[in-house]
Amino acid sequence: MSGAPAHAAGELEYVALGDSYASGVGAGHYDSASGACKRSELGYPALWAGVHDEYALKDVSCSGATIADVRADQLSALSTGTDFVTLTVGGNDAQFSSVVQACLTNTDAYCKTATDWMSYYAENQLVDELAALYKDIKAKAPNATVSVLGYPQAISTSGVCPVIDLSAAKRTYMNGFADALAEGTKAAAAKEPVHFLDVRPEFKNHGACGSDPWINDLSDPASVFHPTLAGYIAGYYAKLEATWG
Repeated sequence: MSGAPAHAAGELEYVALGDSYASGVGAGHYDSASGACKRSELGYPALWAGVHDEYALKDVSCSGATIADVRADQLSALSTGTDFVTLTVGGNDAQFSSVVQACLTNTDAYCKTATDWMSYYAENQLVDELAALYKDIKAKAPNATVSVLGYPQAISTSGVCPVIDLSAAKRTYMNGFADALAEGTKAAAAKEPVHFLDVRPEFKNHGACGSDPWINDLSDPASVFHPTLAGYIAGYYAKLEATWG
């Protein structure tokens, strides 16, 4: 980190927690040993650790992970010897995939109902659930700096989406839902203090279906509305490096 004394390679421990946005779904180059967790060597944890060799990375992030999954399956990686923790989680708790499916396959009105419902959850109940997780992380790793990276808006307001196009109204509703997730995460980070890194500014004008997308569109069903490699590098990694480089 900036201004820190020099350390030998791998002397400090970095633990990466979270869901598919943390594991690098959409970037490709997945570690076959990670199986369905789809941890990529080009996700933001590996990218950041790759230029900070004083840290030994322990990446336990997993595609599909909820808050309960992080608590049950990932927190065991933490210890008093952990120096740095990153986390992106909450989207699956807010039914991100189901909301996207509802908007892709139903009417504008149905999309609005789905996004409104889960946006309310994201800005209320999810805040308490995330704050409780942050508290558990800090208890397991009391000496670590904890950085929580949020979610970007996924869709450009202009441009044509391949496979299934989306109306202007649906794009507005879905981006509003993404904002609710980011704001809920930000509120939780303030409630149980950890560092919140908002990636929405980095992804501005780079949504899926736009002229310069950093988010995968429907052309790749396995990565839909997850960052591309460019998104992980110029969005997530750039934010992490600007904060802790």
